[in-house]
Amino acid sequence: MPFGHEKLDVYQTSIAYVGWAHGLCEGIKGQRNAKDQLLRASQSIPLNIAEGNGKATDGDRRRYFEIARGSALECAAVQDILVVCGALDPDEGSKAKKQLDRIVAMLTKLGGRGYSVQEQISDYGEHVVASDTEL
Repeated sequence: MPFGHEKLDVYQTSIAYVGWAHGLCEGIKGQRNAKDQLLRASQSIPLNIAEGNGKATDGDRRRYFEIARGSALECAAVQDILVVCGALDPDEGSKAKKQLDRIVAMLTKLGGRGYSVQEQISDYGEHVVASDTEL
């Protein structure tokens, strides 16, 4: 049975981005700082989504989703650096930025006030549903 965060499209999309970033960094010679930063920031996205999804309160969830969003924006900036340094093809960077833009849009929505991530309670064999006001 998958964890709740694994059901989120934004989580799946961010995991795919991590794979892309890892492959990119393996092929780049030099640019150690930018590569390290891209790997850390890209991995921070799904890690914070998973942790945020597990939080009980809306405020805690929002905080982690906002951290993940910031990491996605950081990845976009690192890509800009790699393009300007000639380590990343601008067209490939543009494709990856479209994926980041989608991640940022989803995280912006998740971080919106009053949003809560819901799982199917049947996944746990329970029949009681807690409302947002009870959390």
